[in-house]
Amino acid sequence: MLELPWIFTRIDLRAIVDILSVALIFYWLLWVIQGTRAAQLVRGLAILIIAVVGAANLFQLQALNWLLRQALPALIIAIPVVFQPELRRALERLGHTGAWLRTPLSSHEMQTEETIDEVTRAVLQLSRLRYGALIVIERETGLQDYADRGIPLDATLTQQLLVNIFFPNSPLHDGAVIIRGNRILAAGCVLPLSENLLDPQLGTRHRAGLGITEESDAIAIIVSEETGHISLAVNGRLYRNLDAERLRRALRALLHVERPGRRRLAELLDRSTRSTSPDGESPAKESESGPTREDARASASRLG
Repeated sequence: MLELPWIFTRIDLRAIVDILSVALIFYWLLWVIQGTRAAQLVRGLAILIIAVVGAANLFQLQALNWLLRQALPALIIAIPVVFQPELRRALERLGHTGAWLRTPLSSHEMQTEETIDEVTRAVLQLSRLRYGALIVIERETGLQDYADRGIPLDATLTQQLLVNIFFPNSPLHDGAVIIRGNRILAAGCVLPLSENLLDPQLGTRHRAGLGITEESDAIAIIVSEETGHISLAVNGRLYRNLDAERLRRALRALLHVERPGRRRLAELLDRSTRSTSPDGESPAKESESGPTREDARASASRLG
């Protein structure tokens, strides 16, 4: 049997404390960036550094090794600058009583089926009532940066709450709702507008819904106040005139409850854009209706 007595001769209490301290620091740093776009940046940077360092050591590239040694101090200085918003937010959370006891994984334990059911029912009711709405569902890319610009809610996701948020007289109805797991993270959020050339008749909600899917892997659901038509934006593409069943099936596929394959998902969404609306109108009629009332109010509130 393999014996490793030398391990115990080299590891003492001080070494154990040292290792645990480093592990806690890395754990805290991961907790800081969890749920933000910085997580994707750190992941890509770590992969790049590992690949470059591995290649430099494997092939004995002296010039590259020298460059890495020179760049390390600058990288250490740049990290606090690049991640300043995340570090500030983490220190603020650390100052609250009991914040350090929270586990970062708890907010990501998604109750997917419940989320899909509540969102689908709410969107269907919003469509029938002709309430304009913009609902964003977070996936892998964190949306905490956008949630911080809105009104924090951290409320259990329900159909009634979503409908009340987008009631026309509600102060939050002009912004977007961001959903994480089975909770409403924030409401009244301002999202980036799409910079792609789109139908000029599309309003602010559609451009914002498309814009957030161009910068992240989020799912955006838009309800037109003018027509009640339901649209879905994902991966920088806008699919219009969905009914409740197609919306539910698309969400189940996009949130990995079902795995129909990319081709079948594309066919499902493409069929929805060619189908007629519940009112018997074609999808093109929505784009011909001009900017909607909620777009004008949203633009006025942003400019004001």
